[in-house]
Amino acid sequence: MLWGMAGIAGRGPELAMLRGWVDAARGGAGRLVLCGGEAGIGKTRLAQEVAGAALATGAAVAWGRCVETEGAPAYWPWRQVLRALGADADEVLAAAQAEAPEDRFRLFEEVTRVVGRAARKQGLVIILDDVHRGDEPSLLLLRHLADQVAELPLLVLATFRDFEPDSVLPRVLPELLRSPAAERLELKGLTLAEVGQQLSGATNAVAVRIHQITGGNPLFVREIARAIADGSWREDRPPRTVLDMVAARLRKVSPQCRRLVQAAAIIGRDFQLGLLASTVPEQLAECLPLVDEAIAFGFVDRVGDGGDYRFVHALTRDAVEASLPTADRAALHRTVAEALETRFGDDLAEHLADIARHRRELAQYGESEAARRWTVLAADDAVRRLAYEEGVRLYRAALELAPIGDDERCRIQLALGRAAYLAGDLHGCLAAAVAAAAAARNPEQKGEAALVLEAVPDQGINASAKRLCEAALAEVSDDALRARLLAQRSHLAFYDGEQERLDALSEDALRLARRSKDDHALADALRARQEACPGPAGRDERLQLATEMLALAQRTDNARAAMWGELWRLDALIESGQLAAAAEELPALKVAVDRLGGPVSAWHHDRVAACVAQATGRYADAARLGRRGFERMRLVERAPATGAYFALQIALAGHIGVTEDAATFARQTFDPPPRFATMARLSRAHLMMCAGLPEEAEASYRQAGPLENWSLPAFFVLPAYVYAALACGGLGRRGDLAVLVDRLESFRGEHAVGNGVAYMGPAELALGRAEVVLGRLDAAVDDLEAAVRRADCAGAPGFVAEAQYHLAAALLARSGPGDCERAKPLAKEAGRLMGSLGMIAYADQVAALLGRLDGSPPDGLSRREVEVAELVAEGLTNRQIGERLFISERTAQNHVQHILTKLGFATRSQIATWSTRR
Repeated sequence: MLWGMAGIAGRGPELAMLRGWVDAARGGAGRLVLCGGEAGIGKTRLAQEVAGAALATGAAVAWGRCVETEGAPAYWPWRQVLRALGADADEVLAAAQAEAPEDRFRLFEEVTRVVGRAARKQGLVIILDDVHRGDEPSLLLLRHLADQVAELPLLVLATFRDFEPDSVLPRVLPELLRSPAAERLELKGLTLAEVGQQLSGATNAVAVRIHQITGGNPLFVREIARAIADGSWREDRPPRTVLDMVAARLRKVSPQCRRLVQAAAIIGRDFQLGLLASTVPEQLAECLPLVDEAIAFGFVDRVGDGGDYRFVHALTRDAVEASLPTADRAALHRTVAEALETRFGDDLAEHLADIARHRRELAQYGESEAARRWTVLAADDAVRRLAYEEGVRLYRAALELAPIGDDERCRIQLALGRAAYLAGDLHGCLAAAVAAAAAARNPEQKGEAALVLEAVPDQGINASAKRLCEAALAEVSDDALRARLLAQRSHLAFYDGEQERLDALSEDALRLARRSKDDHALADALRARQEACPGPAGRDERLQLATEMLALAQRTDNARAAMWGELWRLDALIESGQLAAAAEELPALKVAVDRLGGPVSAWHHDRVAACVAQATGRYADAARLGRRGFERMRLVERAPATGAYFALQIALAGHIGVTEDAATFARQTFDPPPRFATMARLSRAHLMMCAGLPEEAEASYRQAGPLENWSLPAFFVLPAYVYAALACGGLGRRGDLAVLVDRLESFRGEHAVGNGVAYMGPAELALGRAEVVLGRLDAAVDDLEAAVRRADCAGAPGFVAEAQYHLAAALLARSGPGDCERAKPLAKEAGRLMGSLGMIAYADQVAALLGRLDGSPPDGLSRREVEVAELVAEGLTNRQIGERLFISERTAQNHVQHILTKLGFATRSQIATWSTRR
């Protein structure tokens, strides 16, 4: 009895959800749907139904199918999607020179731009089928898109098979599911009723039997239905798997059709009839009826109107391939490889990986040299296309093809190391570099092996990198290579805090690079030397290095070199207080950044532009730019993105209060790189004081350890001292504050800023505020007057107002002849300027100061607050005040904080002085 197969059975709820998500996506609420299940469960069939429903609403649909066998070119599913959208996939995925891992994000952003543009036209559904077989770069691109899909009229449906041990998907899937727009859809086996629905016309007894055998797997049910229809079903000997059924059906076709289908299975799930005809004895015309026979027996389907065909399921192809004897399989792999080489000889790029796959199947038969050559070519092509992980996989496959000589092993290990570094696999990079050095047979190879690794915030990797570098330096004599090795060794010293070694190493590197006239070596040496010139003492040289780097950029048309030169110049200008000049330089940086492309270069622009905006009192612009930069960079390198944004938020908190973002950063756990641990704790202590949380500030300050043991990055010493001084002033840590004042003395005339991240004003401002706390009022007045002048000269109005306020408060505290008269106009000007800039953090304090200067009452202090102020004047701690007044320590702390706010004070010592005089 021949039964008809009903449409899609048992998937009503899932289909309804997907249709709802399509509608929501067309309304602008995009979704990423991850649809999982075992082989044959109906994932692709469900996707086809969704595609039809989407097309019926007027949305566009683009399919990207992953290949079940190895051999697909990098980004293969995305190539199909781009072509379906009418884009030139080769142009969008154009190979670009990559020098750092983040360079690939330019490609990711370009694909996202093309997809977004298509989605905004009419709504878009992208179906990525069988992503468990996708290459890792394709999955990383999907992860990148997932973070932006919620803001697009786009539904991305990605189907995958569960329990695939060789897939990279399990590593990426958790990150995909963390996307706020992600949904997971699990397909299970059909119920008995649904199996009966799929087998329209079957008796209940037969449906029960088939449900028991198949577990409700729709593909298995369909194969049994086909077997019953063609008479090959045997109730007494039911098949165990789909593979068994396909193998049984294969025996029913003609020998010529069987041979044709087997050759097609070696090509892959998708195949072209023209290529298939070149691998079998039959001519193209003779193949047509054989393909029709294969279609009739349910092995393959046509795809479109051309000569493209596809196996009906991956398991179908697997079963056909498994039917081949070993000798026939090897012969077909050779035939297909030769046919690909002949057919696409002038344009092999998209076929290199496939040819390499077929050639590797022949390696065990004495053809390993050819297999290795094609595999390395495929790996090189993958890296050129920025598919670093595919390059790593293929280089490793090439190294497994023995025998192999030392020279070739060294070359492949070098390439593997570079690909692993670009893929972010630092331990894989280290292993390849060590292996390349071991196989090296000349100094040049040893030098290149040492340069595979780069300095990173990992002491273990850096230790190995130093050993490789120093071993190579002992043998290399070529000026250019030696300059690059010395620059590398200098970078490693910088990361390890060996500041004393930087000077000699970087000077030698730059001298040799200039002598060699090698631009690559010069660029490396200039970057190493720039790191060796931190702080005010190195500023003039950094400006010279910036000029030399910009000249190199112009000579070589190198956008990256131009970006570094512009950044160095901007950092030096901000540090020297030339904010107007820095603002004028920003457009030149923007040009270099736009040419270079990618989120990291854009972040460099945003962080510096945010710093200039914050320094010049454009707080809303600073917040916007800082947030945009953080969002761009956090997906690439979270540590520098977080550190820079955290520093900006702290700087803003001093003038406009603690924003929601700053409060979030203050609460969350942030584990900075070891070299920045002390800096992070000191800056967090200052932020906690700005938030009115002295206990948390005290805890963070203590975590930094004893002052004499602090370890600070060379470029951030002055801002770190400023953070610490402000925190100590608020906490009343007079001993540490006195030491910090001594350390700040050497920075008079300088501005506190670290590498173009956040501006904290003239050093005299921090000195003056600290001296007020220490009771050195004459010195405080002098330094705060200098701070007003220097901030005004720099074009930093917010810091002019801040210095004026603290100067007025210091004059009032000193109360010498004429001090109060001088303080009044200063306080009024500070208040006016703060009001125009929106410096709400100072609103209560400046109002309280003006009230005291006018002789008004102490701004509504309650009787309890007056009592607490008197106890502060006695020198009692919060705990002692609580015990004296029978209140909690936390309540006492709150009273002290309210007094500080109402009186416009920053420290307990100011409360004590006020209370005593009162």
